[in-house]
Amino acid sequence: MREDSLEEAIKAVGGVGALARALGISQPSVSSWNRVPSERVLEVERVSGVGRSRLRPDLFGEARPSLALAMETARGKVDDAAIDEMDRLRAAEYGLLALLLFKVPTAAVLKQVAALKGDASPLGLAHLALAEAAADSSFETVDREFFDLFIGVGRGELLPYASYYLTGFLHERPLAEVRSAFVALGIIRGDESREPEDHIALLFDVMSNLAMRTIGDGYEAEKAFFATHLQPWAARFFADLEQMRDRPFYAAVGAVGRLFMEIEEEAFSFDA
Repeated sequence: MREDSLEEAIKAVGGVGALARALGISQPSVSSWNRVPSERVLEVERVSGVGRSRLRPDLFGEARPSLALAMETARGKVDDAAIDEMDRLRAAEYGLLALLLFKVPTAAVLKQVAALKGDASPLGLAHLALAEAAADSSFETVDREFFDLFIGVGRGELLPYASYYLTGFLHERPLAEVRSAFVALGIIRGDESREPEDHIALLFDVMSNLAMRTIGDGYEAEKAFFATHLQPWAARFFADLEQMRDRPFYAAVGAVGRLFMEIEEEAFSFDA
């Protein structure tokens, strides 16, 4: 029997056949599902508007507010009560940025971003600016921004990969180092995208998991991953994104990311 959330997604797009066509797979494949496979959660969310926490609460429930990407990990049991509230907030920040940078956010996601709250701190004000940008944007305008920035005709305006920012080329040593880190952390890619593992969204998803202690051996593993795979380049990427004034939604994403990276770098430096 299909789970209610899968039925909801099927009805939202107009039937099993319509969902299969939207995903680019065969109708029998979808017909065989009892629930949405982990590697299809993001795609089903995108085409149906049914949120991932509803589609797969076991992967994206309240214990994982980070809106993380579809990755199968070697997950152990985590005592949620033992997770510090600040780490929960950090995981959510990493997860939100990962979501916005990996694929075009759906109209439902834009609505959620438009509801972001903030305060008088620099990051809080950046959240408010991002919320305003989301409220002022349609799915179509954000889709165009995303295409121009990260896909383009031949190549996008920005390349969000560690290899490119650190060497000037894709698929270089930083990618090999990320892949080795994935093996050490017990991470097995569950999504079907062809994005290299050094894409900033995938790295942020790992940081979200590390902050929630669903992977890794605690703080030292988190600090080491950040220092090796994000600190050398992520703030520069977000600064470049922030300068894209003719892409107002993603310029606001860039401001949030840059400030968050500065905060993270300072926090990890306290015990240096």
